[in-house]
Amino acid sequence: MSETFRADELRQATLAAWASSPTRFREDANAEDDLRYGGYRDRLFVELAQNAADAAGAGGILRVILAGDELRVANTGAPLDAEGVAALASLRASAKRSGGVGQFGVGFAAVLAVSTEPSVRSAAGGVRFSAADTLAEVRAIPELAAELAERENTVPVLRLPWAVGPEPLPPGFDTEVRLPLLSDVDGQSLLDQLAGQAEDLLLALPGLSRIEVEDQVWTRVDRPDGVAELSTPTGPSRWALHRESGQLGEEVLAGLGVEARRRTGWSVCWAVRLDESGTPCPAGSDVLYAPTPTDERLSLPARLFAGLPIEPSRRRLAPSPAADAVLRAAADCYPQLLLALPPASRTALVPLPEFPLSEVDEKLRELVLTALTNAEWLVAADKAVLSPRQACLLDVAAPELVELLGPSLGGLLPAELAGAEHLRALQAVGVRRIRLPEVVATVAGVDRAPEWWHRLYTALAPVAEVDSTAREELGALPVPLVDGRTVTGPRGVLLPEVADDILTAMSTVDIGLRVVHPAAKHRLLERLGAKSVGAAELLEELRPAVERSVEDLEAGLDTAALTDVVLRLVELAGLRRGEAPWLAALALPDEHGDPRRADELLLPTSPLREVLAQDSPLGVLAADVAERWAPGLLTAIGVLDSFPIIVDESPTGPDHDLPDEQEWWDEVAAAHPAGEGPRQIVAVGDLDLVAAEAWPVALRLIAADPLAWQALRLRDGHTAWWLSRFALIGGRPPRDWRRADVDELNGLYEVVPAEGLSDELLALLGVRDSVEVSDVDDAIDVLARLADPDRLVREGVVLRAHEALADAVSEGRVDPAEVEPPAAVRSLAGTVVATERALVLDGPWWLAVLDPAEVVAGGDAPALADLLDLPTSDGDEVVSAGRVQPWAELDGVVETCDLLGLDYPDGDLHVHEELVVLVDETRHTVPWWLDPDGELHTTEDPQGLARALAWTLDRWDDRHLLAALLADPTAPTLLR
Repeated sequence: MSETFRADELRQATLAAWASSPTRFREDANAEDDLRYGGYRDRLFVELAQNAADAAGAGGILRVILAGDELRVANTGAPLDAEGVAALASLRASAKRSGGVGQFGVGFAAVLAVSTEPSVRSAAGGVRFSAADTLAEVRAIPELAAELAERENTVPVLRLPWAVGPEPLPPGFDTEVRLPLLSDVDGQSLLDQLAGQAEDLLLALPGLSRIEVEDQVWTRVDRPDGVAELSTPTGPSRWALHRESGQLGEEVLAGLGVEARRRTGWSVCWAVRLDESGTPCPAGSDVLYAPTPTDERLSLPARLFAGLPIEPSRRRLAPSPAADAVLRAAADCYPQLLLALPPASRTALVPLPEFPLSEVDEKLRELVLTALTNAEWLVAADKAVLSPRQACLLDVAAPELVELLGPSLGGLLPAELAGAEHLRALQAVGVRRIRLPEVVATVAGVDRAPEWWHRLYTALAPVAEVDSTAREELGALPVPLVDGRTVTGPRGVLLPEVADDILTAMSTVDIGLRVVHPAAKHRLLERLGAKSVGAAELLEELRPAVERSVEDLEAGLDTAALTDVVLRLVELAGLRRGEAPWLAALALPDEHGDPRRADELLLPTSPLREVLAQDSPLGVLAADVAERWAPGLLTAIGVLDSFPIIVDESPTGPDHDLPDEQEWWDEVAAAHPAGEGPRQIVAVGDLDLVAAEAWPVALRLIAADPLAWQALRLRDGHTAWWLSRFALIGGRPPRDWRRADVDELNGLYEVVPAEGLSDELLALLGVRDSVEVSDVDDAIDVLARLADPDRLVREGVVLRAHEALADAVSEGRVDPAEVEPPAAVRSLAGTVVATERALVLDGPWWLAVLDPAEVVAGGDAPALADLLDLPTSDGDEVVSAGRVQPWAELDGVVETCDLLGLDYPDGDLHVHEELVVLVDETRHTVPWWLDPDGELHTTEDPQGLARALAWTLDRWDDRHLLAALLADPTAPTLLR
């Protein structure tokens, strides 16, 4: 009777084959050595776990314990049978022809690394293998003696099985492998090695769900969502898995061996570890599992377990059409693994461009990238599932931007995928990136509400804030305007800082302003070139509309909205009268409803209405407009409550519509060294509209108006110039009067009838407080007053008046050619004398021979004579004889000069006993004289000598003091 599982028949057949062919013995021995020391080295637990998974099919349990020096590996599932024993005793034949994980019965050879006496037990019996018993059998065959000697008595262990009887198995298990360990094998190290492989074995072998190593336990639970939950001694772990299987076609199996061709089924499993949040942890550098670890290095983010043809060494993939087919199938199902992950985590499993780690890695990476490029696994912002070819991604990681552009850009991915951690992956699978220029082009034609644009600007602002290139690319970004238009590019668009209702009102004003809609205002627009403006700047933008508003109103256009906007902006800007003169062009209705410029209208309550002439061209503002707006706003735009103020900071000519402006301008230019006109104009306007009888009231209005007062005080300003000549006080210009407290002008000018006007105002108006000749008109007036015989003019006033006239000529203020010579003049005696009898005094010595009633004196004699067209005193000759004597030798000269702290004169003079001069053939005795040659003559009399000394020392005003000192050159005389 045969042994269990026909073990004896297997032994006899093998021994017979060896006896008949020692070469066969040698081949079997060498093959087992190859397996023992090559392909199955270090694969003990992998091969035993693989056999256990095949036996269980699903839900299998593997238990490993150390019983003394024996390692015992038990598993659940199909028990050992005769076919299995035949496979164990074969080097190439396999009992797993219908798609089991194992491919070669030779996998059991891995046990030889730790034991030469292995056995496999089941409830129905078992078999054992023994190196010692096999050696005994071989020695009994003479034909093998030579081979045995050649091999130094080493024999193949796993070719001759011996049956063993049934023995009790661990409860719940169906098969147990027992391995008495070699003396040099550390059992605990083997257990530690298995513990390190347990997690990978549970993933690689779907037939196993539990591994026990002594008291350590690993389990796997497969969830319906493709996630496998592993429980391990070190804690739980989770893996996303995707498994697929199928059948290989005959065309790809042709290159395989007979046994391999019978296994037409294939299976693959992709696995990636997940962290606690469900985010994948890419594998990085790994190996191919076929389905147990090979030496084929991979760099894919997920681990691949696949039933692939491999070399007998189980280290490398066996190149073949079948292997390529399985790899393609694995790549094709790779996107399904991504679908088991959260959408934001899927890019972590995209292979990134880098150097492949092996030929298999290179091939598989290309296949996977191709599959990912074509498969639909990306979740768009609108929740549609797309392939990378269908998807696009914004460069800007802004969720709101994605929401806004989604309807316009089909296939737009969520903003979170624009982060750096996703970009390389999306680029690797060909996702199109939408850069800012394309964003701008996309929104250029869309019709959206201003609020939508504001949201768009908010989404774009962060990138524009830090990236100058982005700001350039956004330069053509559309901007909605308050008037309903949408313009291209923010540059030049206005961003008003005013109330929205004002902007709404502006939308009705047809002036083409590029004012952003209030609902779309955003700081991004300013960053891109829009101009932030306040009320004052916005007013300036309205200037063209204001300047043509009268024409528009006369043409029948409604300018009410413009008026409303302008006045509200003026209020916001806080403008005051005269600060924006161009606002005076704003069209407003007068009391008759006719359009007028603002500066052509008076407030109904304006005090100017009392002082203007009846024929004044100014109108009165319509009452309803005056009632609606505050007077301060109306005057700020030019409506008149008082006299208008004309301001020009850089005038270029007399073109300000001021009365007699050209004449004033010319006078200012004539007084300037370079002939330049005024550098600034601040002037009171409409002065020529005042009624003659209303000037006192008008002047008080000017004095009460701060701006008018400022204009009046301006040096060389038009206002003071004009008022002094044309305003009327008591029916005469202000310059025709003198102030009441100025007695020195008594007789020359009358006291001004003040009528409540202040002294300062009178001074600014030109009311005189001294004799002053500023122009030709002044010169003519003063000469006329001096020649008036009805005026009682004191001699001192006459002298000062003539001096002022002479100075005006000398300093160029008066051209004598422009003055008609008077018929009469005022003499030194205070009398009026006809000009044919008068002459101008050329020096004080002449008074000794001339009649004061015929002499005119004061100031520079040649200048005065030129103005009056009078001769100067001349035609003299000294006829008496005198001696030439130094000043120092004259009595009292040195002492007098010493008392006054003066240096006595150098040089000589002519001293006469009696000094006689001949004038007009008449001899005159005089005390001192300066002859036409400049020689000084005097008598020894203190009076003559004192005048000569005063003239020489240029101390003419001290001549009387000098006379006293020369008579008595003592300190008491000086101090008396």
